Order: sequence, then C-alpha cells, then structure tokens
Amino acid sequence: MPKDLEPPMHPDAGAKPPRKLRGILALAVLALLAAAAVVAVSGVLSRQRSEAKLTQWTQAQAVPTVNVVTPQHATKDQELVLPGDIEAFYEAPIYARVSGYLKMWYKDIGAKVKAGDLLALIDTPELDQQLEQAKSDLASVQAGASLANLTSKRWQALLSSNAVSQQTADEKAGDAVEKKALVAASEARVSQLQALEEFKRITAPFDGVVTARQTDIGALINAGSGSGSGAELFKVADIHQLRVYVRVPQAYSAQLEPGMTVTMRLPQYPDRTFTAKLATTSNAISKDSRKLWPGTFAEVHFALPPNPSNYRLPASALLFRKEGLQVATVGPDDKVVLKSLTVARDLGTEIEVNGGIAPTDRVIDSPSDSLAQGDAVKIANDKAATAPAALAASDKTASGNEE
Repeated sequence: MPKDLEPPMHPDAGAKPPRKLRGILALAVLALLAAAAVVAVSGVLSRQRSEAKLTQWTQAQAVPTVNVVTPQHATKDQELVLPGDIEAFYEAPIYARVSGYLKMWYKDIGAKVKAGDLLALIDTPELDQQLEQAKSDLASVQAGASLANLTSKRWQALLSSNAVSQQTADEKAGDAVEKKALVAASEARVSQLQALEEFKRITAPFDGVVTARQTDIGALINAGSGSGSGAELFKVADIHQLRVYVRVPQAYSAQLEPGMTVTMRLPQYPDRTFTAKLATTSNAISKDSRKLWPGTFAEVHFALPPNPSNYRLPASALLFRKEGLQVATVGPDDKVVLKSLTVARDLGTEIEVNGGIAPTDRVIDSPSDSLAQGDAVKIANDKAATAPAALAASDKTASGNEE
C-alpha cells in the first residue's frame, strides 16, 4: 500500500507522561511518607512521656507516706498507783516469861480484847515449888532474926549491970543485924517468885484484836523470846488506827507532800474506795476504819498535779534504737529528723516525755524501723499522687495513635 494511504497516528501515542502528572504522583508519595513519619514520631514521643511519668510516679512511690502527730502538754492529773502494806497502829507479839505447860487459852484469833484480859494460863509446877521453898526459907530466917534480936536486947540489958562484957554484947547485936539482912534477902526472893507467878497469866497489853495464836493446851512453854528460847504465843494488834506503808519510786518522791489525800482499793472490797491522808514523808498513812486489817494488801492511788513541762505522745511513735529511745520528726524540708528523748511516765497507749521535743514538732506515728536520718517522707494528709490514673490515660492515647 502506498505510504500516503496509512492512517494517521495519535499525537500522544508512544510519548512519555506529561510532567504535571509526574509531580502529582511525587507529592502523593511524599504526603504518605510524611504521615507515616508523624505517626511514628507521635508514638515515640507518647511512649517517652509515659516512661517519664512512670519514672516520676515510681520515684514518688519510693518516698514513704507517714502520719504525723504533735506533742501535747500534760494537762491531766497524774495518778500514781502503787501497792501498799496495811499495818496495825500498834502490834505486839506475846511471849511467856515463865516456863511450864499451857493449862488453858481463853482468846482465839479475831477475838477483841481489852488491856489486861486473860489470854491464856500456864501451869508452872517448878515455879510453884520454888515459891514454896522461898517462903519456907523466909520463915526460917525470920525466926532466927527474931531470936537474934531478942538476944541482942537481953545482952544490952546485962551490959548495964556489968554482967557481960562489951565484946559479947556487940557480937550479939551484930548477929541480930545479920539475921535481919537475911530476912530482907529472903523477902526479895519471895517477891521475885511471886512476880513470876503473875506471868503464869498471859494478858493483853492493850485494847485490840488477837491476830495470831501459836500455842495450844498442853504445849511445853519456854520462857523468853527469839531463836533458841521461847516461841511467840499470841499476837495482839491495835486497829483503831492503821498505817499503810508504800514504797514510792524516787522519781515521784518530791511530788508527795504530807497532808495530801489518797484513795485506796482493797481486793475484798472491789466496790468501795477508802480515803486516807499522807501523814509523813516516810509515806506512813493512817486511816480510821475497821474495814482494814493488818497484813492485807491495798492498791494506793496518789493524785499528782500535772507537770507542765511534760508532753504526751502515742506509744506507737517510739523508736527503739542502739542510741536509745528516739522519735522521728518531719523537718521543714520534709526530711526525717531523729530526736532522742526521756520517758517520764508510761501511760500504756501513751507516754509522757520530759525533754527532747517541742510542741511544734511533727512526730511520725508508727514509723518504719528502716527510717533513717535525712530520709525524704510525704505526710499522709497531703494530696495523693494521681500518677497511676494519668499513666493509664497516657497509654490509652498512645495506643490509639498507633492504630
């Protein structure tokens, strides 16, 4: 076919794409790459922010949270409770003055007696025999003295008529004087034995109550008292007034003054309270009451005035360290300051201290044993950290961006 008869070609056939179209495609690719880069950078930044918040929250959680209390003045009256021993105003152990056998006792434990009342009677056959012998000896020497006296008078009468010599008259007079002296000695011996005879009767020395009887009928009685001799037969106590002896710790001795009122409680009277007066600085308390008995135990309550220099703290605030008793306080920079102190009084759940702290101190209650000087702490009444919630929200945002 002739060349001029072929169909004409399209002007764009076999030609390259236009330059404008290529620019559009390049811009689209760049936009996609930029969007991917933004998403990637946003995710990285979000993770970095989350990690920073997590680190901050972790550090915040590492600072212990504590409760603090402030020392309070000791404004309440102190009550000092101590054991006391009740004793009779007078108490006398009764011993025998003569030996023998107990013939009869007439007063038993708990009997009320008057001075001179018969408690017991001792049978003393040996003493009775000695008294009879002494009386016989007295009668004999009295007879001899009477005869010597008459003889002396007769010889004195004969001397005036020169019937006897002066020497013989003087001898008779001397014999009469000697016999008179023997009579006096014998009378003294009889009086001594008669006095001992009175001790066969065991009597009460004063008005009171028999608090002990240590003998019985037929018992062998030895005279005297103490080891190796006679034993105590009875004990009599005068209980119209009583003494209560209390051993007071030295720390409180200066606060007790004569005349102050105290109260007492006894186990046998759980619903009753007895009052007494502090009689002397030796802590002897007297009380008129027949409800109190010698030898019993009493719980004595002293109402002491408060000490304004003391401060009260909960016992749970104490730290027992090798340096001694301490408390942990929170300083102005919220760091721990350890302070040593001295306990004045232990009240159970509370203590009173007399030094080492000030009323403005913030004392940590129930401190950790690992708490050390300079540790940072956070007080519980401050606003609590909300890092966990913020961290969760941040993680959720980062996850959405990545999608």
